[in-house]
Amino acid sequence: MKKDIHPKYFEKTRVRCSCGAVFEVGSTRENMEVEICSRCHPFYTGKERSSGQVGRVQKFKQRMAKKK
Repeated sequence: MKKDIHPKYFEKTRVRCSCGAVFEVGSTRENMEVEICSRCHPFYTGKERSSGQVGRVQKFKQRMAKKK
């Protein structure tokens, strides 16, 4: 690598999530704050929320059912 052109790399960057989780990763930033992490993301926790909105395909099927 060329000298003096790369950003400083921090081996132990502290990452803080809005859920309260704190963990360390390697990064070019010294401290980071994130809104969502693997502890609180619905995909990882298995607690998916339903949005209550009907998808496009379901709306189409409902319209076709009304016509018949």
